[in-house]
Amino acid sequence: MTDEQLRAEVRGWLAEHWPTEDRAGYAQAVVDAGWAVPSWEPAWFGRGLSDRQSRLVAAEFRSAGAPGSGHDRANLLACTLHDRGSDEQKRRLIPPSIRGQSKWCLLYSEPGAGSDLAGLRTRAVRDGADWVITGQKVWTSFATTADYGMLVARTDPEVPKHSGIGFFMLPMRQPGVEVRPIHQITGESEFNEVFLTEARVPAENLIGAPGDGWSVLQTALGYERRLMGDLARTARRGERSGGEHRLIELARECGRLGDADIRQQIARIDALTTVNRWNSQRAKTSDRAEAATLMALGKIAMSRILHETARVETEIIGAESMLAGPDNPLGDGVTFRALNAYFTSIGGGTDQIQRNIIGERVLGLPKEPDPYRDAPFRDLPH
Repeated sequence: MTDEQLRAEVRGWLAEHWPTEDRAGYAQAVVDAGWAVPSWEPAWFGRGLSDRQSRLVAAEFRSAGAPGSGHDRANLLACTLHDRGSDEQKRRLIPPSIRGQSKWCLLYSEPGAGSDLAGLRTRAVRDGADWVITGQKVWTSFATTADYGMLVARTDPEVPKHSGIGFFMLPMRQPGVEVRPIHQITGESEFNEVFLTEARVPAENLIGAPGDGWSVLQTALGYERRLMGDLARTARRGERSGGEHRLIELARECGRLGDADIRQQIARIDALTTVNRWNSQRAKTSDRAEAATLMALGKIAMSRILHETARVETEIIGAESMLAGPDNPLGDGVTFRALNAYFTSIGGGTDQIQRNIIGERVLGLPKEPDPYRDAPFRDLPH
């Protein structure tokens, strides 16, 4: 199928099914037609399209103002289950998620286990048909509305820290799960602390074996890094963002477009964005190991792009960047982007962690010495 034939088919389907008052029926129709996850196999709700063509489908849905497509890139729960879940887990948990009936959050980082995520201390103890979870997570987006938490917890403290971890789909709406919002420097509260006190997760919601959690987590983190590269936010909720095109319009509006230095800085951001797009395209045609490395490159590139964009915007508007609030929308927007850029430097693995990955896997540098690498987790200092 050519791109034009694909676009025509999507437009025809949308003309027949959208808009509609029957949102539940529409969501199921999107899944049945394979538009929710077009790049997946037909056996698992997809159409077997390439990633590029899947993006064309999502673009047609956006143009029509229609929801439902793009879950094969943006839905971390569904993508992780697609790659690492059992057939039973895929049949049970993926359809509600790609129909929009269930929401998810990420229960990874802890107060003492952020960059060293394998040092996590949240415990998972088997109790009959369930695992009982006790511990604390932090920096969790969407925890207040999530139905499931993608949780990593320690299942065995008697083995080295990377080996004794389980990856669970934890039901969030239960006793023993307490969510506390965190107030951010941008004025928002998108992140939360989550306290787990003998919360329970059915054994059938363990992804892989009890000690496979670190491997499953790497799959999930790879999707998260790709998503952050695709959807890195440069505006407050509800406001438009526009990348280097916004910079051009801003420079024109402020009478700085004729400034050779400003033009050069905008061109540099455009070049970074273009190279990052090429790396993302390469990652989608690579094997899993190479793709994970390229995603680290993409993640740190997007972090740099956002910081550079905020810096150039600040230079363009000058002293007005010191103003904030609704009475100063231009300065307020630039200030938000400058502060929010740090989210991308931290979320999904810090810039420093990405540099470690690149150094070891791309440049062939040796790993940092770890005298406790083979020691049981219970013997590690903390």
